[in-house]
Amino acid sequence: IGRINMIERTLSNKIKEIAQFFPVVLLTGPRQVGKTTLLEEISHGQYSYVSLDDISQRELAQKDPALFIQNHTTPLIIDEIQYAPELFTYIKIYVDTHKNQNGLFFLTGSQKFQLIKGIQESLAGRVAVLDLLGFSYKEIINQAHTSPFLPTEEWIENTRTSIREKNLNPLTVQDIYEIIWNGSFPRLVCQKNNAREIFYKSYLQTYIERDIKDSHNISDSITFYDFIRAVAARTGQLLNYAELARDVAVDPKTAKVWLSVLERSGLIQLVYPYYNNITQRIIKTPKVYFLDTGLCAYLTGWDSPKTLEAGAMSGAVLETYVFAEILKSYWHNCKEAPIYFYRDKDQKEIDFVIEQNSTLYPIEVKKTLMPNESSIKNFNVLEKLNKPVGHGAVLCLKPEVLSINRQVTSVPIWAI
Repeated sequence: IGRINMIERTLSNKIKEIAQFFPVVLLTGPRQVGKTTLLEEISHGQYSYVSLDDISQRELAQKDPALFIQNHTTPLIIDEIQYAPELFTYIKIYVDTHKNQNGLFFLTGSQKFQLIKGIQESLAGRVAVLDLLGFSYKEIINQAHTSPFLPTEEWIENTRTSIREKNLNPLTVQDIYEIIWNGSFPRLVCQKNNAREIFYKSYLQTYIERDIKDSHNISDSITFYDFIRAVAARTGQLLNYAELARDVAVDPKTAKVWLSVLERSGLIQLVYPYYNNITQRIIKTPKVYFLDTGLCAYLTGWDSPKTLEAGAMSGAVLETYVFAEILKSYWHNCKEAPIYFYRDKDQKEIDFVIEQNSTLYPIEVKKTLMPNESSIKNFNVLEKLNKPVGHGAVLCLKPEVLSINRQVTSVPIWAI
């Protein structure tokens, strides 16, 4: 556990900055991604702490929230706030009677959308909502202070310089798939041992029994587990509700509800196609991505990095890993992640399109050491959308940053 504290999180300084302007900070994310550890590190032991995993504290918070608040001094970290949404009104009262004081409450929760509903009703304008996922590769190699990934010429030049000056070791394909297979949960990153399988088995059991069955009224935990596995097998693919429902013998309406549960829990993210009214030929179906590739690999039964790299999911899980890393680079810098993909009815596809300042940046993910012009053959379809098209990137296994042409650069996957 000690090594977890040695890895600095990108979000760390951002929380300190934001707490100077907001009385309440809510840190959301899946279970076990390090939310509590991060807040405790920021507090340097100077904040009060209470967890609503503690049944007695939870009961007090639910039945007498005013007394609960009165019993604790601020600044106060309240862990797993979703168990007592009754607290939101009383946090509001406390904040409103301590005007001009910020950084009073630091809340964590693993049910983002459920929490935001309570916040909109009680704490609107008083709370900053931040997202935390597992470790990014940059955090693991002690490069936490990095900007969001956007393949501008400035970002590319800074990355090229950083690789050279910091003498960063390039990762082989075997290295990358080991990272993908192991996953990004802090306990697994910091305590590499033979506990991976038992960790994920216990994680899913806890998730289903504690977070899902009661709060979402899902009684058939076996079928729900099969559903999670079916979603994991489709990571990086277009979402087909009817096919997904058929595979686990539930109706499409149930499949939609269960998928929204996985999204609210921070286990998956839906990515939508970039679309405007100029062209009607773009497919509107979203793609689904697991946010931890280790959990995805466990659910789909790959027993080693080698079998995963050689198997049928090799390309999809690599794309999934890249998506999660790009997403972390935005969320951990407290920024929205304007990530889309492009696919039209002519089967022309671009893995990711990032929109920034009304400019579209095309990105391809390739499991290759030799990216070339064929890797970017579809980039020109963006021109028909009547928006400026920025510098493009091919994220691949090549160990250095090199130009493919004037408008596109190949970037090592581990450099994002």
